[in-house]
Amino acid sequence: MGDGLVLGLSLIVGVVTLLPFWKSTIWWVRVTEFPRIQWAVLALVLVGSWPWTGWPLAVKAVAELGMLACLIYQGWRIFPFTRLARRQVHSAKHPRPSDELTLLVANVLMTNRAVDRLLALIRRYDPDLILLVETDAWWTNQLQQALAKAYPFSVRQPQRNTYGMALFSRLTLLGPEVRFLIEEDVPSIRTRVLLRNGIPVWFYGVHPRPPVPTEDPTSTARDAELLVVGREVKAIREPVIVAGDLNDVAWSSTTRLFQHISGLLDPRRGRGFFNTYHARWPLLRWPLDHVFHSKHFWLRRLRRLPYWGSDHFPVLITLQFAPEAGHVQEESEASREEKREASEKIATARSDSAP
Repeated sequence: MGDGLVLGLSLIVGVVTLLPFWKSTIWWVRVTEFPRIQWAVLALVLVGSWPWTGWPLAVKAVAELGMLACLIYQGWRIFPFTRLARRQVHSAKHPRPSDELTLLVANVLMTNRAVDRLLALIRRYDPDLILLVETDAWWTNQLQQALAKAYPFSVRQPQRNTYGMALFSRLTLLGPEVRFLIEEDVPSIRTRVLLRNGIPVWFYGVHPRPPVPTEDPTSTARDAELLVVGREVKAIREPVIVAGDLNDVAWSSTTRLFQHISGLLDPRRGRGFFNTYHARWPLLRWPLDHVFHSKHFWLRRLRRLPYWGSDHFPVLITLQFAPEAGHVQEESEASREEKREASEKIATARSDSAP
């Protein structure tokens, strides 16, 4: 690389590393948290490039230290999602089919029409519960016809704005409902799912609007929706699962705050990134599709499924209900400052969305 290019890229890496410390919800601040893997790789390349430039020794020394600091910080943020880190959720040691629930989560990409390929994945992996987002009327009709027999329970909210949602289940759903928590055109699903052993599990399906200029210039509504769900599930003593395309990454400040407010666990920690977006751009991928759960479960299986036509890879997870898990796995706890921050974010979003 030329000296000027090394300097320019170093300035970019420095800026995007510092920007997330600014608590602003402006989209171009928040999205810098998404490609932390890419920023870390670029910082590593620059650490190796600076000694070979023709800049004065003092400049090279300062730049080298700066890139090393950026590399360490970005690496520290993504480290919990590597196999070197401690697992937050323990693996189940023995199969117990009556205690297990298998969930498939997929963003279908509303304009995509490869329904047969999705149905092939469903038949292959045979989940108990299927949560799909970006489902319009076409998707809902196609899926209902194909899945009605095997999945007699469903919640369907087709929409034309890419925020439609559908839940299909072979397990009994108790009191299913569609809710609009923050924005009147962004739905979420809440229901209880009756496991084969008779234990009811609360299930939340979410897909908030992302902080990008074509959708929302700030992350205010997205953050608030996640935190509303987080506060709600914290008060539930029964098993809970929250899943969906959160339009946020696993290592962001918002997702970390959501975990602390909700007390839910992330089964990816200590197991891998499970990058689900963008399915067609291998060098620009990060984990947008999530499954969080309460401490009542062991993990049996967690997989990113193959490409099938959407811009997101599906996620497949099998959780095993185990009362003893709650004595071993620790919930996150929010500090007083984090609770105040969550309350302020929710109040701001509700004020902004009020007529």
